[in-house]
Amino acid sequence: MKIKVLSIIVFLVTLHTASAQTALDKWPAIKEFHTVMSQTFHPAEEGNLEPIKARSQEMLTKADALLQSDIPAEFRTKNMLATIEKLEVGAKELHILVTSKADDTAITKAITALHDQYHQVVGMCSGSEQKK
Repeated sequence: MKIKVLSIIVFLVTLHTASAQTALDKWPAIKEFHTVMSQTFHPAEEGNLEPIKARSQEMLTKADALLQSDIPAEFRTKNMLATIEKLEVGAKELHILVTSKADDTAITKAITALHDQYHQVVGMCSGSEQKK
């Protein structure tokens, strides 16, 4: 019985991961945004803000490109567009903080919020966030 339950859980986790991966494969702009996000957020988690300070303009450019991109039809909803607009606003706010030489705490808070917003978009693609 335990093996059946474990097998079902593994299947569902695999299905969810495959769904998110498929979304990323169908949407090149989200993959490009993710590349910059992962290369700047993970160092920031460990206190290294140099990558985001050096690449905040690139992050903003990728967020703008994401908003203007050809969103796959199955993800193109009012809720998704509103969420991506929030992501773009967050990237703009982060860039302003970096260029105005805000303190590290403010920059860390902004990139963390942007990272959370990115995961909301990905969650909407995989079905773990409600799509309206």
